[in-house]
Amino acid sequence: MRILVLTPDAFGGRGGIAKFNRDFLQALCSYPHSIEVVAIPRRVVDPLGSLPKKLTYITSGLNGKLNYGVAILQTLIRNPKLDLIICGHINLLPFAYLVGIWTRTPIFLVLHGIEAWQPCPHWLANNLVKKIDGIISVSELTKERFLEWAKLDSVQEFILPNTVNLEHFQPAVKNSDLLVRHQLEGKTVLMTLGRLDSSERYKGFDEVLGLLPILTQEIPNIAYMIVGEGSDRQRLETKAKSLGVERHVVFTGFISEAEKADYYRLADAFVMPGKGEGFGIVYLEAMACGIPVVASIVDGSREAVRNGALGFIVNPDDPQEIKAGILAALKCPKGVVPEGLEYFSNPNFELRCHQICDQILQVFRRCQKI
Repeated sequence: MRILVLTPDAFGGRGGIAKFNRDFLQALCSYPHSIEVVAIPRRVVDPLGSLPKKLTYITSGLNGKLNYGVAILQTLIRNPKLDLIICGHINLLPFAYLVGIWTRTPIFLVLHGIEAWQPCPHWLANNLVKKIDGIISVSELTKERFLEWAKLDSVQEFILPNTVNLEHFQPAVKNSDLLVRHQLEGKTVLMTLGRLDSSERYKGFDEVLGLLPILTQEIPNIAYMIVGEGSDRQRLETKAKSLGVERHVVFTGFISEAEKADYYRLADAFVMPGKGEGFGIVYLEAMACGIPVVASIVDGSREAVRNGALGFIVNPDDPQEIKAGILAALKCPKGVVPEGLEYFSNPNFELRCHQICDQILQVFRRCQKI
């Protein structure tokens, strides 16, 4: 198989979607029937690092839609033979559709989360949803919400949940330098990690901040560590001051992938009772570091904790339920990886990806015989 992947970002990208895309590309490249995987990203902000064998990573399509279209065109002119097109975001469907017409190749759309829960702002992409041959979703919830409005018939449907590197994310003692840097010595630490974006106020930051005036009375040494950067940071800082809990809140700013495990280990509980997570790799990473997790019952994070089997799930609209979840998590022993987290290991992710490719290939071969 020669596979074309149109993706918002992957190698050289930041955040959970970029991490999923890197893992996905690696798994596609290790698929025995893959001859070449050609990936064209829209964004690159960091060094690419080492790339897997069989991957051709084309970075000439950065800085605008025109450049992106030209990069795709040049790729097809060099070699128009494709067996599969994977569209990594609904906004990229117009490009994928044109490639599909040219090469007569099936198109599979990857669904990450809230971007697919309802029609997107681009009418063309919404209409082109009817032209895809299948979907690969990170969670059942995201798949169901997408199909509610897309109303597709006769498409292949696959679930490919996020994965966590259990060799990198492991329990260990708290990093003393980070404790000093963020003045967390002797503190009971709650942690949330995510983009502080004003357009993504669904991750649970506000809900946890709103509980701090009560929690500080019961746990005077509590600290809430908010890891991440973005346009909403100033509003959250102002909110902490208005609640009178600014001394209990630590904003770390952006941290690199290499630092993440050490930051998770600073926490006594990872708390992210959101409303818009499609899945949430951060829950897996925290649990792999032996940190008890509080997730949400209303979004895809409930699947990250296997519906409560691996962590606590709460209603983000019920402050008392969030508080009870936090207190329960703080009572759990630290440094213990939940039994069953292996379900999300890298080898299992790779196996699922290869099984998906097998099924796509089977249908493709049947269609060729008709």
